[in-house]
Amino acid sequence: MAKQVETKEFETTRYSALPTPIKAIFLSLSTAGIGLAIFYLFAFTIKGKALLDFGYYFLIMAVYSSCSYLVLPARKGTKRIPWYDLVLAFLTFALCFYFFLNSEDMARVGWTTPAKFNFVLALILWGLILEGGRRVGGVAYFLVCLVLGLYPLIAPHMPGVFWGYGLPFVSNIGSMVFTEAGLMGLPSKVLGEILIGFLLFAAVLIASGAGRFFLNLALTLCGSYRGGPAKVAVISSGFFGSLSGSIFANIVATGSVTIPAMKRMGYPAHYAGAIESCASTGGVLMPPVMGAVAFVMCQFLGISYATVIVAALIPAVLYYLGLLMQVDAYAARVGLKGLPTEELPSLKKTFKEGWHFIAVFLFLVWGLIYMRWEEMAPFYAVVVMLILSFFRKDTMMTPARIVHTLSQVGILISQTAAIIFPIGFVVAGLTITGVSGSFAAGLVYMGGGNVYFTLLLGVVACYLMGMIGLSIVAYIFLAVTLAPEVIKIGQLNVIAVHLFIIYYSMLAGITPPVAAAAFLGATIAGAPPMKTSFQAMRLGVVIYFIPFFFVFNPALVMQTSILEALYHFAIAVVGVILLAGGMEGYLLKVGILSWWARPLLAVGGVLITFPEWKTDLVGAILALIPIVIHLIMKNRQANPTSPGY
Repeated sequence: MAKQVETKEFETTRYSALPTPIKAIFLSLSTAGIGLAIFYLFAFTIKGKALLDFGYYFLIMAVYSSCSYLVLPARKGTKRIPWYDLVLAFLTFALCFYFFLNSEDMARVGWTTPAKFNFVLALILWGLILEGGRRVGGVAYFLVCLVLGLYPLIAPHMPGVFWGYGLPFVSNIGSMVFTEAGLMGLPSKVLGEILIGFLLFAAVLIASGAGRFFLNLALTLCGSYRGGPAKVAVISSGFFGSLSGSIFANIVATGSVTIPAMKRMGYPAHYAGAIESCASTGGVLMPPVMGAVAFVMCQFLGISYATVIVAALIPAVLYYLGLLMQVDAYAARVGLKGLPTEELPSLKKTFKEGWHFIAVFLFLVWGLIYMRWEEMAPFYAVVVMLILSFFRKDTMMTPARIVHTLSQVGILISQTAAIIFPIGFVVAGLTITGVSGSFAAGLVYMGGGNVYFTLLLGVVACYLMGMIGLSIVAYIFLAVTLAPEVIKIGQLNVIAVHLFIIYYSMLAGITPPVAAAAFLGATIAGAPPMKTSFQAMRLGVVIYFIPFFFVFNPALVMQTSILEALYHFAIAVVGVILLAGGMEGYLLKVGILSWWARPLLAVGGVLITFPEWKTDLVGAILALIPIVIHLIMKNRQANPTSPGY
């Protein structure tokens, strides 16, 4: 009998353990934050007076930064909320509300060098924002934001490319807290103007059971085919990761179902953990709802989110195609089968229960790309979602579901606020000192003015920063330093270069020695962590090459005509299939490959995908040699009486 699969509840906060009065405060703040966003973004007024930017940013900070102290414990695993976290939450709210009351004067006069009283308050808020970042991002994230935020104090004393302009301590704190170079700039604009609507949309979908629906849909579509559980992991993680924007939430939510199923069907534990970690990592880069770094890119470049969605689509599809082809090849090579039909959900029942999720996704894409509603699109999509929920009794938004949804919204936005606000200190430290320009010049010098070597240095920097969980910081740092110089010396597309940096910043999650995503997958699978991470690196091989392909061929990020993009996409598909076949030792219509054929096929696939006709030709020759030989051998084995056998 078919069964509906339930996704495991992912709990990274202590919300469920909060006392009822504290929960009520949290829900009230979450609701107020949504109301504030709607009031500001839809340009409502009170007595003809609109809410100023700085005022809105401080109110959003008051709501969600204080909420982060309610739900994020100082030490992981602590459920009971101590008295000092209540004090810190109240203090954060009070400080931000005070600055909101003075925001008009702040914007008009400028508080770069604040008065003594305001400086003390700013210093306290600066410490509170950093502590919130530590709770969700870890000690390494805290230290990087702290050091770069205070860099103007030591910049004049640093040697070579690290030299920069300095600021007194009072002016440094004032610039970080009260100006567009710091908190009032990139992080507040990203969270308050773009990200908040998409986080609301994601939270509403997750709270209404979209994660369960997409997992069931993946099971019905490919669960019965060979290696079915692995394909379900790839597809469902792509769906769920696009909603949650979190690699780790993705691994736990879908991996708790798919990893045991993969192991039961014959996949080794390390292979199952690696598949889930790779699929969950790619979900953050899958349109239409991606991770926070994509929204940072929008604000940084001053482009629409629809532009990012379109640009990110082909690389994401190629990445997931590579994963699917590898898990299929492995299943074919070792003879793994799919799940029994009686264990799969009914396709008709699945669509009947979740068709409105697909409808809302299509509506969101239509609103972003065709209507160009930008930051208003997710709010409209939420309204559509709420209306459609009343078509079924078991999905309608009852009071209990509304409370659950508001809690999910508050948790998701509070966690994002805690991780994104300290980025303002990083941006301030890089821009105020001017060190970004000298560092970029140093990278170009080390690369000898060669765009390939300079990009490789950027990849190393992305990996090192991503390795300690600083993918957003890595993107901002290199977007300020590396990107302008690479674009200038290589005449490269701006969007392609920025996506290049984003992709390589994410790779540390599956790359040894500190592959946090792979280690989490290994924990669920009960597999050796390092073995799982090396397998994940092998499975995710496409993502190691794709950024270089699209940075030199903007057609792969839809920066050319549609026809040209489709042509290069088709070629890239062929290259990815060949690369996956070479990595796993099995190719569709050819069969199991000999040991000598695998490297030829893998190298041929990479060369074909590279955007240059000479490499395409060499790659085609390298790939055709083993394919033709294997087909001849296969034909002779099938017809042993044929001449020449």
